[in-house]
Amino acid sequence: MWLVWWVSWLAAAVWSDRAVKRPPSRHQIIYRLLASLGAVLLFGLYRHKLPVEMILWRTPIGLAWAMVAVVFAGLLFTWWARIHLGRLWSSSVTRKADHYVVDTGPYGIVRHPIYTGIILASLATAAMRGTALAWLGACVMTTGWVIKARLEEEFLREQLGAEASRGVRPPRADNRAPRRAKAIPVRRHRMARRPSAPFCFRDRGVRTFGTWSVSGACGCST
Repeated sequence: MWLVWWVSWLAAAVWSDRAVKRPPSRHQIIYRLLASLGAVLLFGLYRHKLPVEMILWRTPIGLAWAMVAVVFAGLLFTWWARIHLGRLWSSSVTRKADHYVVDTGPYGIVRHPIYTGIILASLATAAMRGTALAWLGACVMTTGWVIKARLEEEFLREQLGAEASRGVRPPRADNRAPRRAKAIPVRRHRMARRPSAPFCFRDRGVRTFGTWSVSGACGCST
């Protein structure tokens, strides 16, 4: 199960954006060495000698299958986080273009779901093997993932600023011209005309009627 997970994990490395910034390589050596050493001890990738193995218990078949289920759940949890992270994923500590802190999906449950799933699967594997070296390997691997998680947080906090602490997605740059606001037609209300008052004037004995724009009665006699 671990082998299938590891091969598929490496094959999916092509599904990742190019890194634009990464911490110095010397800062990433420690957690890589610890993770590698822990894997050797956990999976027994060494010459086996019973006195060195220090067998703690013989795992019953029922408990062994239960631990297999826990390993499967832990590795499945890492894949959920990997798919949810998308092209922002990287095998090492890096910053991508348009990088932001993901805080949804499995990242809304735990801060580092990939490391959490690997640690859970490692502890279940150590319980299934039941040797002191397997437990030592699980502890060494866990120490390596904790160091990597802290390095990742410090690096992204330097690169992204306050967004890395709050888990806020910064706005992406948009080169398109901003849209103009659509003009809303304004209806002009026509003022009601006041009724006009009649007027008259006399011109050489001819009486003519018209209209006057102000109210009031005509002052001439008819």
